[in-house]
Amino acid sequence: MNADEGFEFPVLSLKDVIGMTNNFHKSFMIGQGGFGKVYKAKLDGREIAIKRLHRGSEQGIVEFKNEVILISKLQHRNLVRFLGCCIEGDEKLLIFEYMPTNSLDAHIFSSTRKAVLDWPTRFNIIKGVARGRLYLHQDSRLKVIHRDLKASNVLLDEEMRPKIADFGMARTFGDNQHNENTKRVVRTYGYMVPEYALRGIFSVKSDVYSFGILTLEVVSGQKISSSNQILDFENLTIYAWNLLKEGRANDLVDSSIVESCTPDEALLCIHIGLLCVKDNPNNRPLMSSILFMLENRSITLPIPNKPAYFPHTNNQAEQRRGNTQNSKNSVTLSVIEGS
Repeated sequence: MNADEGFEFPVLSLKDVIGMTNNFHKSFMIGQGGFGKVYKAKLDGREIAIKRLHRGSEQGIVEFKNEVILISKLQHRNLVRFLGCCIEGDEKLLIFEYMPTNSLDAHIFSSTRKAVLDWPTRFNIIKGVARGRLYLHQDSRLKVIHRDLKASNVLLDEEMRPKIADFGMARTFGDNQHNENTKRVVRTYGYMVPEYALRGIFSVKSDVYSFGILTLEVVSGQKISSSNQILDFENLTIYAWNLLKEGRANDLVDSSIVESCTPDEALLCIHIGLLCVKDNPNNRPLMSSILFMLENRSITLPIPNKPAYFPHTNNQAEQRRGNTQNSKNSVTLSVIEGS
């Protein structure tokens, strides 16, 4: 990152970071992902999280520069707060506020922790993520497509308020730009949008799709690809759609929170989630409409179509798109089923 690029943010020395983490000792590590590891440390008495990219990773350097440029300009209560960075030699580090309650997936998919997230908390998480997404799409200085919303990229503060994190795959759009095409498909299986998987096209409606998946996961406490309690259905979206069609949508609610659940709110979230995962991006609602629906429960919602199903195969994406790159987050998808 060059100093003349016009972005202002605190820069820490590598020596200071090494001192904070005891030379990146494993006892300080609190997580890891496709592009690096995350460490907990203290800066001026304040707990922070340090994201350390893998050394020598060309892909990681691109993601790093992209993330620094974006998050240094973004401020919202439902986005993780960026505090600074460190760039020395092969070391590329990002410094964020520390989230003591960890990520959403550490709770929502854990048999021992999921009960902590009762229904009011889950409903507030869904609305908080929607507000953060609306800010990125419409209200921030940059129009940002996150492209990688999933439970592991939603962090929770001490009051269980959600904060969207990890902008390494994000892209900015012009005010009049509606979509973009890429030959490099890097997304998490289950969250990948049909038009992105097959044609490399992404837009704000791609983020809407992944929001729908996340919403269904938060309501059910199950991963999109989970076979647990889904019986003969291909995945969570197909299962949810069948329950809604049969008038049994509330059967999708996580059994650990049934007593705290408000049925009308849960039904609303399931319905919205299914509207978000429509095959045709033009038929998915905008985040502004989604937030309006979440906060105005008396409105009548359209009936969602059966979601498309993308089975996971061993065929490589580059067979369809010659120079598609593989990564730890890459997936390959093939046949579409559904209507």
